[in-house]
Amino acid sequence: MRIILIQDVKALGKKGELVNVSDGYARNFILPKKLGLEANAKNLNDLKLQKAAEDKKQKELLGEAKAFAEDLESKKLEVKIKAGEGGRTFGSISSKEIVVALKAQYGLDIDKKKLHLQEPLKAIGTHTVPVKLHPQVTAKLQVKVSEQ
Repeated sequence: MRIILIQDVKALGKKGELVNVSDGYARNFILPKKLGLEANAKNLNDLKLQKAAEDKKQKELLGEAKAFAEDLESKKLEVKIKAGEGGRTFGSISSKEIVVALKAQYGLDIDKKKLHLQEPLKAIGTHTVPVKLHPQVTAKLQVKVSEQ
């Protein structure tokens, strides 16, 4: 029997996949637990429409992420830190402080988990911080660390 999975089923498939299973497995496990639907013409058409809508939504999200990345790359963020003699800094600048400064200077809200800092910024100067906005889009934010 052909089944369209509504949920992920371990060792069988992921949500939205069309799988072949034995009649007994379908009648006694998949259908009663509402893990899948029988693959008739109506359900197959619904699946096709659902996938088309999901693809359209993903394309819109990708377009928005690309536009936001261009906007973000055009901006230069300035963050101040205390420094002593010879340009040695006291402390460092973490992703949380970068997000707070971005909100204060440009009014942009970005989750700090999207900033991919290898380690906190400890040196004065301009640094490039990658920001992962979408699985396919990564923007490069210019952060200028200056002395307070």
